[in-house]
Amino acid sequence: MQQAVARATRRASATRRARVMRRRSCNLPAETATVRPMPGTSSNSPSSKDSAPRQRVLLLGATGTIGRATLAALLRRGYDVVCFVRDGGVRAGVRDGKDTGARLAAKSRIQLLAGADVRCCDVLDPRSLATEGFRGERFDALVSCMASRTGAPADAWAVDYRAHVNLLEAAQAVGVAHFVLLSAICVQRPLLAFQQAKLAFEKLLIESAMRYSIVRPTAFFKSLCGQVERVKKGSAFLMFGNGELTACKPISDRDLAEFLVACLVEENRWNRVLPIGGPGAPVTPLQQGEHLFALLGRAPRFRRIPVALLDVIIRVLSALGRVVPAAADKAELARIGRYYATESMLVLNPETGRYDAAATPSTGTETLFDFYGGLVNGEAAPERGDHAVF
Repeated sequence: MQQAVARATRRASATRRARVMRRRSCNLPAETATVRPMPGTSSNSPSSKDSAPRQRVLLLGATGTIGRATLAALLRRGYDVVCFVRDGGVRAGVRDGKDTGARLAAKSRIQLLAGADVRCCDVLDPRSLATEGFRGERFDALVSCMASRTGAPADAWAVDYRAHVNLLEAAQAVGVAHFVLLSAICVQRPLLAFQQAKLAFEKLLIESAMRYSIVRPTAFFKSLCGQVERVKKGSAFLMFGNGELTACKPISDRDLAEFLVACLVEENRWNRVLPIGGPGAPVTPLQQGEHLFALLGRAPRFRRIPVALLDVIIRVLSALGRVVPAAADKAELARIGRYYATESMLVLNPETGRYDAAATPSTGTETLFDFYGGLVNGEAAPERGDHAVF
């Protein structure tokens, strides 16, 4: 009996030591940043630096493209930012032929999230979230740019719903006042697992006692730039149907990040669901292709893909998915592709069932065609994530 107790004691001590070492390796020092006044105060005011602490914001999803832009926007406005990342490393989003998200060493992690306090925790484990993430500390607000990587059902319900439920409960426990959630405009017509998971959490957040801002953006630039390189190399521009089945008002990472951060101080964005698009008129895939060829000085060349082809792929993969689980996930990815091929990323009028460009608010200054111009001139394209269509 005494030997068993001794063994248990040694195991407990080893576990504690491992936990301490992991916490030390993950609790990276924030890079020295210029002290900025709190939002809404003058930098010339003597009280802006001495009388009140800077507002503390917790940021999730900081290693993604939108998350990094949001971190930059928070730092520009003078917030004190803490980022939660996965235990063991963060994803670089750099393709290496095997893994689209290579793990980064601690030094690279500091460079990627420079200016923030970076903490490792498991958002799917409430205990890890509380002890290694929040640590019982004060936060004024939480901004989540976190989303499932593939949109597959298991991934979607784990990240878009369960992880966010854990975040909400942990945030409530330490008195966080405001939850800013990056959602998606496509949840208006929820036909896919990730949309249903996002809506389920949106409902919980709205019904909670916490102040919220739910931001539903239209298409991202990175989702619409996948064909630039192939067209530059001489290939045709691919589009479904006649290229006019859908339209969107694309928004840049920076413009979306500025909108998200402004939710913290703009009272007219509190306790609201906020659909948002980028500047200018909506664009169709046909217009995207035409403009890209014009930038290259070439005659337009298109290859039209029938939507029915996607339907066949979905049926075949769904049948295979009954015996091969991996095929079921591929079927869901095909359904995601079909959704974006046939549904516009604009505000949906519930009375008519039609998408309404005029009702889709615009923000920012960066246009998709300006972005295309930069890519044609040799600027690097952003990483596009796991469920890029082309």
